[in-house]
Amino acid sequence: METDIRFRHKSLVESSKTGDRSSQYQLYELYVDAMYNIGMRFLGIKEDAEDIVQDSFVDAFKNLHNFKYESTFGAWLKRIVINKSINHLKVKRLPLATMDDHEYHLTEDEAHEKVDPVDILKVKTGIEKLPLGYKQIINLYLLEGYDHNEISEVLGISTSTSKSQYHRAKKKLVEIINTL
Repeated sequence: METDIRFRHKSLVESSKTGDRSSQYQLYELYVDAMYNIGMRFLGIKEDAEDIVQDSFVDAFKNLHNFKYESTFGAWLKRIVINKSINHLKVKRLPLATMDDHEYHLTEDEAHEKVDPVDILKVKTGIEKLPLGYKQIINLYLLEGYDHNEISEVLGISTSTSKSQYHRAKKKLVEIINTL
């Protein structure tokens, strides 16, 4: 079954490469909701997320000849949406929370804070209440699955800053959730 889906998606991508509007529309329909959700997690403004998603699809279809199946089409498109969302935030000059590189040192064996299981709504609400920089790190690391090296490249920060930001964001998120 999964092989059938992959074959169908690859077929749609190949047809889309030739300019087949019907295939492009089918790919759009398959991925638009997921890409919109990603845009909303980063931008928080419906209109901005919609614009980013539309721009991402336009760019993806214009650059399909560069898509080489090193990942799925969805993963490739997701990277475009995330990069466009982050660039949009940079243009709006919404910086990451500032940090002193020496303020916080992380170690591998650092004790993890224990958090009672909470419902997903509290977590979503908590993430929305985080400062923008923290929200970006949480979204990239926990929700999108990026590692700290990838986050540092995407956001133009050091890997240690990404790790520190993540640790602080997680701590702040726990504080917020505990007040809900």
